[in-house]
Amino acid sequence: MKTEHSRELFIRAKKVIPGGVNSPVRACKSVGCDPLFVSSAKGCMVTDADGNSYIDFVGSWGPMILGHAHPDVLEAIAETAPLGTSFGAPTPLEVELAELVCDSVPSLEKVRFVNSGTEATMSAVRLARGFTGRNIVVKFDGCYHGHADSFLVKAGSGVITLGIPGSPGVPEGIVKNTLSIPYNNPEELEKTLRAKADDIACVIVEPVAGNMGVVVPDMKFLQTLRAVTAELGIVLIFDEVITGFRLALGGAQERFDILPDLTCLGKIIGGGLPVGAYGGKQEIMDQVAPDGPVYQAGTLSGNPLAMAAGLAMLKVVRKPGFYTELEEKSTWFAGELARIAAGADVPTVLNRIGSMMTCFFTDGPVTDFTSAMQANTERYGRHFRQMLAGGVWLAPSQFEAAFISAAHDRTHLEKMLTLTESSFKKMVV
Repeated sequence: MKTEHSRELFIRAKKVIPGGVNSPVRACKSVGCDPLFVSSAKGCMVTDADGNSYIDFVGSWGPMILGHAHPDVLEAIAETAPLGTSFGAPTPLEVELAELVCDSVPSLEKVRFVNSGTEATMSAVRLARGFTGRNIVVKFDGCYHGHADSFLVKAGSGVITLGIPGSPGVPEGIVKNTLSIPYNNPEELEKTLRAKADDIACVIVEPVAGNMGVVVPDMKFLQTLRAVTAELGIVLIFDEVITGFRLALGGAQERFDILPDLTCLGKIIGGGLPVGAYGGKQEIMDQVAPDGPVYQAGTLSGNPLAMAAGLAMLKVVRKPGFYTELEEKSTWFAGELARIAAGADVPTVLNRIGSMMTCFFTDGPVTDFTSAMQANTERYGRHFRQMLAGGVWLAPSQFEAAFISAAHDRTHLEKMLTLTESSFKKMVV
């Protein structure tokens, strides 16, 4: 496997970009190697700057549910680009996409497009505070909602990957209005909400945690969350940036039949281009400017290229049978992976729901942040390097999800399984 050009690019990048990357996990520090510099991608394959090709289970961290460079998405971008790439004005495309998103996601009556998942969550929290007149935000240990100040308390994703307890630059005055409590613990949840009900504006949650690795929620936890927030007048925000249009057409809220007050979206609705969105009940969304007093704006929001790509992507996933086929493929793959893990002398736990999963190198169930942190990250790093050498690209962190796309066929998945079995055997001392 050639690495010369990628290594040279990394050296150059570190001179002009902090850490040589534009998002921390990409630096691959936790897996003990240099980052992969991707030059092209097609279907479920990516090719690096040295010409090495890999089966991709990162999928741009989730949005590539159809695979890379899907012809319908490319055609939509090619047709839209000659008409102009940004106007700073409303466009027909954003109306069409908003209608499609609201029609697909059960709880959405109105939606506002932004440019990233972080913008979506940050805006939703501001809206919840404005709507309720309260200040405190409740989140859950190990969940990640972007890098806005109030979300970096006991956060997941790159924060735990790099072992950062929080972040300098976050004022104490902001942190004091954020409470982080255990995920999947309905008793602690109810106790916290009732104790501070008059001051809590909202609870924000990943309905399926995807940023401490995949952690599937206990139904009692979600049901308690919905019932108690509704009783106490607390706004419930589902962060479906990962799960939206991934677990079902209507996301996790459709899959679990639990409707939040506000929903944050991203990833798939941009068709691979930068997009985020937040939306929900009309009475809450009507508080957003210019209809209401809660201000939020964005010069590039509703960008025509991103709207076109998102429309093309969503029209494909809305076709009959799309999610059934993806679920069947993912179920078979996870079953085979679990069989291999069970026969190996390497302690592993596979958490999966739909087409997203994480293989934790630990010997106990992973149900929350504390149990996720018991995973052997050194062993995961070794596994990552062995898989990369064999032509499979996994997330460069134990605490992220792997994604299966419509572009993965049986041949790709069987190669992944064969390499996994070989990697596990090499780790046995």
